[in-house]
Amino acid sequence: MKTALLVIDVQHGLCEDQNPPYETQQVIARINAVSAQARSTGMPVIFIQHEDDDLVFGSEAWQLAVGLQTQSGDLFLRKTGSDAFHRTELEQILKQLGVSDLVICGMHTEFCVESTTRRALALGYPVLLVADAHTTQDKPHLSAAQIILHHNATLSNIGSYVPRVRAIGSADLRFGA
Repeated sequence: MKTALLVIDVQHGLCEDQNPPYETQQVIARINAVSAQARSTGMPVIFIQHEDDDLVFGSEAWQLAVGLQTQSGDLFLRKTGSDAFHRTELEQILKQLGVSDLVICGMHTEFCVESTTRRALALGYPVLLVADAHTTQDKPHLSAAQIILHHNATLSNIGSYVPRVRAIGSADLRFGA
């Protein structure tokens, strides 16, 4: 069993918004800690960056968020939809690396994190969702904290796929143990 870490859409233009995501700096710090632990066990770390009219490839807004730590062995993938598998090479990369399981974190909880998690399940990948390392902004109908809690619970209770999602806090992760 080989696992890969997906870090989804933690980009300057999304983190430095007028309506910043919930606990942005704390989430980035947790992602950095999870990434460091993953790298220490030889786990591939894949940074996924969204592109659209507001996040133009190569622009400052498209760049990874300030404070997010990468290393030379990390992989980078561009996407244009909320599902990181849709019209990208992600599945090919995972197969080439022999990956069977995924750890997912990033932004936005209710869009790209959720869509990628659901697609991963449909493709047969068990997912460990880092419960305190994905985020979003407050919405008129729910606070960001409520959205995050809701998705941790909902995604963990999807029973229609053989692989499952487990939501676990970053402090409780133990890769290679």
